[in-house]
Amino acid sequence: MTSYDTPHATATTRTGRPEPLQDGALWRRTLHVPMRDGVALAADLYSASPAPETTAFPVLLERTPYGRRAQRGSDQDRADAPLPRPEEIARHFTDAGYHVVRQDCRGRGDSEGTFVKYLGEGPDGADTIAWIKEQPWCDGRVVMTGVSYSAHCQAAAAAEGTSGPAAMFQDSGGFSSAYDAGLRMGGAFELKQVTWALRQALSSPEAASDPVLSEALLRVDVAGWFGALPWRPGCTPLRHLPAYEDYLLEQWRQDTFGDYYRTPAIYGRGFYDRFPDAPSLHMGSWYDPYVRSTIENFTALRKLKSAPSYLVMGPWTHGHRCETHSGDVDFGPRSTLDGNLAPSYLEFRRRWFDRALGRQDATGDDLPAVQYFLMGGGDGRRDAAGRMRHGGTWRTDTSWPPESTSPVNLYLTTDGALSTTPPTAPVAAVTYDFDPRHPVPTMGGQVTSGEPVMSGGAYDQNAPDARVHGAREPYLPLDSRPDVISLSTPPLERDVVLAGPVSARLHISTSAPDTDFTIKLIDVHPPNADYPHGFAMNLTDGIVRCRFHRSWEHPEPLTPGTIYEIEVTAPDTANLFATGHRIRLDISSSNFPRFDVNTNTGEPEATARRTRTATNTVHMDAGRPSHLRVWLEGGASALR
Repeated sequence: MTSYDTPHATATTRTGRPEPLQDGALWRRTLHVPMRDGVALAADLYSASPAPETTAFPVLLERTPYGRRAQRGSDQDRADAPLPRPEEIARHFTDAGYHVVRQDCRGRGDSEGTFVKYLGEGPDGADTIAWIKEQPWCDGRVVMTGVSYSAHCQAAAAAEGTSGPAAMFQDSGGFSSAYDAGLRMGGAFELKQVTWALRQALSSPEAASDPVLSEALLRVDVAGWFGALPWRPGCTPLRHLPAYEDYLLEQWRQDTFGDYYRTPAIYGRGFYDRFPDAPSLHMGSWYDPYVRSTIENFTALRKLKSAPSYLVMGPWTHGHRCETHSGDVDFGPRSTLDGNLAPSYLEFRRRWFDRALGRQDATGDDLPAVQYFLMGGGDGRRDAAGRMRHGGTWRTDTSWPPESTSPVNLYLTTDGALSTTPPTAPVAAVTYDFDPRHPVPTMGGQVTSGEPVMSGGAYDQNAPDARVHGAREPYLPLDSRPDVISLSTPPLERDVVLAGPVSARLHISTSAPDTDFTIKLIDVHPPNADYPHGFAMNLTDGIVRCRFHRSWEHPEPLTPGTIYEIEVTAPDTANLFATGHRIRLDISSSNFPRFDVNTNTGEPEATARRTRTATNTVHMDAGRPSHLRVWLEGGASALR
């Protein structure tokens, strides 16, 4: 792995000639920014004049592995406008009195060095900020911005605690703990890391310079390889690109919470004290893998720093803030950022940058601390595009969870009910067999970069089809499987608002030395003419790998037949369960291919070749009251 211990700025700075764009209204200059280990990273400086050094402005910095001059879907500004090019985005901000720098991450685009996902972004980001601050065209303030990986880069740089940004706009990323969300959840590995690596391998400098390698990567049968897990060194779809194969397998093998996950670049939680005391905005969406990180970063920095922090949560999938739908569900015209929270995404960011920096043209300090989209309230019918109309509305608050909500326990019963009344039976349990060779298929959820084997969003859990990896004819509802325990409330007599954390405290036993338990929270719409079987809309889901029942650092095998108490945490959500709907919880032991499948053998999943069927039990009696815990507006009285 690359060392970052050598002195700062040993490479030679190279600066290209200014290049006029947009009839001379915008100028671009190529920079080669020196890192402490001698590597130079390519970047573009956008300015309103060919001589930016004549006027020092705040600098907006975005670091990306996707190509600094590439268009990206997550840059969408308005639903009714074409996808903007990087120079159009830059022009919006240079016209407002900023300089803009877009930089290729190490080993990507035109930057030197070897790409290792996530781990080097802290030192590289800190070195870039320090270098920019030394330039005559910078007024000493560097604001970091960007979506997804670019948001991870911001948190990584902030955790270095050196030359920090003057403000951060983290959209759909920024690790609080990659072990809890992004790389793993509950000890299980998130297989989006595999599909992401395959996609980025195709755009790597290595593939660009080697047509044979490029063709080999194009011909990879991704679904086929997912059926051949686990992989081994030299026997993966990335075997012809060793640098990518090495980092991916290293991620997978690192199953305990050790030094690997305590690296500042992916563990903001351990380094919040190093973060600058600077304004920060944290934007996410309910069907995004980084819900937990987004909310934790907001709440932690709001508590620890004097500078303000803000939270914005929409109903979208990853970075799709200008779309009204997620998966097979539409949330209506009020659900987008553009046209609701601001005229456009660019304008929303520009206003916030001005506010964060205290510029004279900033609007008043009227931005709510929390803006979140409460899903629900639609008529549940099918729209012209074939999606279910779930509806929703924007809300504001001063904190998260919202002040009007409080935690409520819904107890599990063997007859499939969720009840506010604790169980009284001396013995009660539900048992099923979990066969790792036939896992429960992933159907939507908080997924990104999963194509072609999985897609994020809201889908009818009653109606899997050929789009769902692992689903088989006759495509019965997921809760028809014998390895799924499905529990629900009676039809609600009034609207119920749920907004906040979601978890389940389960008392479990198993016949295996290790196994998994999963949860999925669902809004069950009643039947109508468009959906005669109703519509079971997934909201959020979580998983726990049971060998970590005592500690994430020190896994322990389970003793077969012994009862353990575990907590399965799912990312937060916000949904209005309308009158007549049901709140449903599904419990099982797999969610594939979102997460790797536990072999039930006790061996690490990244290396095991054997599997065994586990007999798993969830206990639901008076002494072992398994329950779902949610935050409801009005508390338990909302269900009475």
